[in-house]
This record gives sequence, structure tokens and C-alpha cells, in this order.
Amino acid sequence: MHINTNAFTQFFKKNIWGKGLFICFLATGLLGGCKEAKKDAATAIASNQKEAAPQTWAEKLGWPAGKKVVILHADDIGMCPEANIAAEKQLVNGDIQSAAVMVPCPNAEEFIAWAKKNPKMDVGLHLTLTSEWKTHRWGTVTDAKEVPGLLDETQMMWHKVVQVVQHASAQEVEKEIRAQIEQSLAWGHRPDHIDTHMGTLYADPSYVEVYIKVAEEYGIQANIIDLSDEEVVSEFRRQGYPLNDAVVQMVADYKMPKLDYFSSAPKGKTYEEKVSNFKELIASLKPGLTEIIFHPSVLTENLKGITNSWQQRVWEAEMFSDPDLKQFFEDEGIIFTNWKEIMQRHKDR
Repeated sequence: MHINTNAFTQFFKKNIWGKGLFICFLATGLLGGCKEAKKDAATAIASNQKEAAPQTWAEKLGWPAGKKVVILHADDIGMCPEANIAAEKQLVNGDIQSAAVMVPCPNAEEFIAWAKKNPKMDVGLHLTLTSEWKTHRWGTVTDAKEVPGLLDETQMMWHKVVQVVQHASAQEVEKEIRAQIEQSLAWGHRPDHIDTHMGTLYADPSYVEVYIKVAEEYGIQANIIDLSDEEVVSEFRRQGYPLNDAVVQMVADYKMPKLDYFSSAPKGKTYEEKVSNFKELIASLKPGLTEIIFHPSVLTENLKGITNSWQQRVWEAEMFSDPDLKQFFEDEGIIFTNWKEIMQRHKDR
């Protein structure tokens, strides 16, 4: 059979093999089935794939390529005494790496006082614009007259994120998140990072804009997810986040480190199922920098009266000290970090 080498050449030029691999094909005589050529072709493919793969944020910050670098992060701290007790124990024991306080909540100041006595711990702010529970609720740090769009008819924050978007301007949002940061500073603690309760600051492009603006002005690391990966963008869009082109560009322009991925501890009908589901989550992660959030609390009748998610929260206060899960992390080669280390690596770059 006669091979039209000109046509064959054009085929490879037009396809994804790339210039380097094309030269390899011609130079080694792959058309004749040479084994050495196959070997060189495989090398070229591997080389091209390596060159094409963008660096993860873990790699940019100096961790080895191909590693899963994880932050186990406790949310909703300051919401109630039960959350504070659980997070303090986990941080001191080294079972988790990071936590964030909800400044408007009734037990926020006491956790900030603890953070001041434990400056090596990574304690940030869980910037709060909603008050989701039926009876255990809170208002704004800002005077109510200045941010009426953030408050419902009871002068408490809205129950749902969609209600915030429907009523609150970006200017009101900015005023309140600044007030929460300023309150932490007034209590004597500079937050190690900031993030967003219930994802509210990602619920509208104008909120994302002020979130990034405030983070950069204060020089405080924000929980920002890299949106250069279309798979990540698509996943969060499926979850309902309005990540339009403007938001993608805002994130691209953000000057501080970003997460490669973000997730939360999956639920389980039993403790064993919950741990198993968490293992599946860890196994499914791609290499890079990932934060996984959860909501630890110790068991009390008060906690049961606040939230019907109390059982999940109690298990999340227990599971990260579980020897079986710790061994799993070791077997998987997981590297743990926190926002303090991330910012230090960023400064040292």
C-alpha cells in the first residue's frame, strides 16, 4: 500500500501531537514501525503533556508537583460555645489546620480572646451576611440604619443567601465586611485569612468585587478559588454560583494565592459512612491546594436546639482525631498546611 506522505504530514500538523512530536515522527522513521521511534514518541508525548499542564497553586508555592496539599478548616466558630470548644481542641491537638470566626455571633469575642493567647494558630474570619437558624440568630456589626438591606423584619440578618442578593447592595455588603474585620482588629486579633459564610460573597458578581477589594486593601488572604480551570468553573456554576466572565477576570487579577479546589465534608447516615465518604473525597482530589470545610461542635442539648445538623457537626468534631482516618491521610501522602504558611510561602517567593 502506498502512503501519501504529504497527506500524512498534514494530518499530524493539524492535530494535537504538537510540533516537537511531529519532528520526532519524521526523524525516527515511525512510518516504518521502528521500535526506537515509538519510544521517542512516547517520550515526546510525556514531555508535551508536562509542558502543557499548568502549575497548581501548591507547586507555585513550593510544594512538590503531583502532591495533594490540604487545609482542614473549621467553619462557624463563634456561633455557639459548642463550636468554640470543638475547634480549640482540634487546633491544639493538630487534628485540623485552620478555623474561622463569625464576628456577629454571640460567642465570637471569646474565641478571638483564645486566638490572641494562641497566636501560632491559624484563625481567620468567616465573613457573615446571613443568620440561617430559626431561633439562634444575629444582626449586623454595622448600625442597622446604615445597612437596612442586610436585615429582615426582625432586624436580624436574612435566613437565606438569595434574600441577601435580593435586598442588599454591594455597598452595604462592603460596609459590613469591613466592620467585621475592624471588630476583630479592635478585639486585638488580625485575621489570618477571610472567607464567606454560606458562600454569600460569591452569590453576586458585585459582592465578589468588594470581597477581593477589601482583602487586597487590608492585605489579608481571602479564600479565592482559581477559576482558570474550566472544570472547576463548570462545577461551581452547576451549584448555582453566578461565575460570569467578569468574575473569572476578577479572580485572575487577584494578587494573592488561590486555592486550586474547595470542598466540604460530605454527610453520612452513620459515623462510619461519614468517614468513608470523606476518604472518597480525599481520594478523588486532584493534585494541588484544596481547602475542605466542616462545622465541628461538641454535643449538648443547646446544640440540638440550634441546628438539626447537630449529629454531623458532632462527628466532625471527632473524626479528624480518628487513628484510622489519620492513617489514611498518611497512606495517601497528604500534605497539610494552613493560611499562615501559604502567606509566608507567598512572601518568600
